[in-house]
Amino acid sequence: MTVSTRPYLLRAIHQWCTDQGQTPYMVVWVDENVQVPMEYVKNNEIVLNVAYGATQNLQLDNDWISFAARFGGVSREIWVPVGNVLSIFSRESGEGMGFELEALSQPATPPQAVAASEPEPAVDEAAKTAKVITFPGRR
Repeated sequence: MTVSTRPYLLRAIHQWCTDQGQTPYMVVWVDENVQVPMEYVKNNEIVLNVAYGATQNLQLDNDWISFAARFGGVSREIWVPVGNVLSIFSRESGEGMGFELEALSQPATPPQAVAASEPEPAVDEAAKTAKVITFPGRR
């Protein structure tokens, strides 16, 4: 099986924008496989600021893009299959790259949903006093 070039190109354009001091944005096709704040979706699309300064724990993996970001002052967890990214571009220059929608053969499950079903690891005493920040799970 051949691995798609899309995740590599997304990471490259993201890095280029960051290196140039520009803001990387992604346009995402929203369907049942995407976890985003639905109140910001227009015509089945959402535009996301994916700059490091606008996201927390940004992961640009081969299958999924995930991060937490604030929408209207509320932190939300975002999960996007790489195949749902329609474009990545610089907000300042408009330079970037567009992609065709890659339809999935079946609905996808984000990795965090799988991880949530695994047993909790043992916690030591120091970890019990650490501040924990949680984000709402997938609907």
